[in-house]
Amino acid sequence: MAHNATGTLKAEAFDHLELDPNRSDSSGDEVDWTEAEETRIRRKIDRRIVPLVTVLYLFCFLDRANIGNARIQGMAKDLELVGYRFNWALCIFYIIYIIVEIPSNILLKHIGPRYYIPGLVFGFGFVSLCTAFVKTFNGLCVARAFLGIFEGGTMPGIAFFLSSFYKRRELYFRIGIFISAASIAGAFGGLFATALARIPRWGTDSAPIHTWRNIFFFEGLLTCFFAAGAPLLMPSNPLTCKFLTERERHIAHERLIREHRADPMEKVQLHHIKAAIFNINNTLAAFGFFMINITVQGLSIFMPTILADLGWTATKAQLYSVPPYVAACLVAILIAYISDKVRRRGIFLAFATIPPIIGFSILRWSTNSSIRYMAVYFITTGAFPGGPGFLSWGINNSAGPAVRAVATAYIVSIGTLGGVLATWTYLIRDAPRYPIGHSINLGAQIIVLCLSSFGILYNMRENKVRDQGKRSHRLDGLNEAEKRDLGHKHPEFRYIP
Repeated sequence: MAHNATGTLKAEAFDHLELDPNRSDSSGDEVDWTEAEETRIRRKIDRRIVPLVTVLYLFCFLDRANIGNARIQGMAKDLELVGYRFNWALCIFYIIYIIVEIPSNILLKHIGPRYYIPGLVFGFGFVSLCTAFVKTFNGLCVARAFLGIFEGGTMPGIAFFLSSFYKRRELYFRIGIFISAASIAGAFGGLFATALARIPRWGTDSAPIHTWRNIFFFEGLLTCFFAAGAPLLMPSNPLTCKFLTERERHIAHERLIREHRADPMEKVQLHHIKAAIFNINNTLAAFGFFMINITVQGLSIFMPTILADLGWTATKAQLYSVPPYVAACLVAILIAYISDKVRRRGIFLAFATIPPIIGFSILRWSTNSSIRYMAVYFITTGAFPGGPGFLSWGINNSAGPAVRAVATAYIVSIGTLGGVLATWTYLIRDAPRYPIGHSINLGAQIIVLCLSSFGILYNMRENKVRDQGKRSHRLDGLNEAEKRDLGHKHPEFRYIP
């Protein structure tokens, strides 16, 4: 490349996975570009894609977590959610969610994201809308199961979609923004629930819509409306970005090929699945995500209940759930931005556990309502950055588009098991102090601290070993295609610690 950014771009390639620094594996003609031109193209992609997927995931989390808002607006009484019925309804959603994640991402890789991801969003919006007409506990469980079918593929699908447009060092910030929609949804959820629950009774005599039913109906309707228009804005890959010129599309495509040294269109095969699952970094990220999800998913569902049990009215509990989510969103985006700039993941994940550890300690042993509410801020600002952090850490340390597609779904699948556990952490018998739930979450955050610390040490040691040439024997007797298939095991691949 004959320009002033040549050294920078080639150094990036070598730092990640470079099989031959003097050639490109692109199927097209050799193209040169400046760093400023690449930055301009990336910003164009940012303006179109990041807001789109953020709003899509906002609706995803909103339609998932609104059951917590509906619970204290009369749903528990109307559907006779006595004993552990509410917990069972939550659990069924996550069980189905886990089952569909990996198959969904493999299907996404074959179909393409333009219609598939909006189709998932439309599906769970329609299910949410239909939940407004549920009349029994059994009906609620069926609705939550169908919600899991559509929502299960959304988060890993969007994460993989973003990895098809951005380099490793650019990814965490974008994933951080779209997953921060979870905290935005938590904030909007409280506001929407307060406003929608006040809409006067309407509908028919046989199917009246009121209070908590308004929450499901109107949030589901809004989701369907937005999803229907999303394909008009969503490209499938850099080569189909109509908002870019022909040259810009080629550069957007070529820059990823030169970094990953793999065909972005490669199909998922069995060895890709094995490479994703048996990557120690993906397993570490998956279990870190599992622990984080115990807190994030549990808090998103039970925060209105926890706040109501402080002695507040349902309306006050809904409204007071908003500020902690706003704070969490801002902190999550800030951490993601800094992490991408310094190209480090583990250190931020480790330090982020300190506020939740303090917060859950306060909730576990303090009885003062104001102090306990302050603890909620500690928990949200520390826990919410963990999800995008672990997910991007796993994706960053996986090589090849097909492997990343499986790795994304694998990490989210294991992480979702944390959501299953979260549905059983806060039981009605433990109200209003919930000592067991707070203790479980406290332990989970301590484990996250340990996993993050181990990940830092492992990746730094492995990079040092590869720098010393002690993994070079892996190339012996392999042809070029077999060398590329080594992925993260390639001696020239460097992990992000």
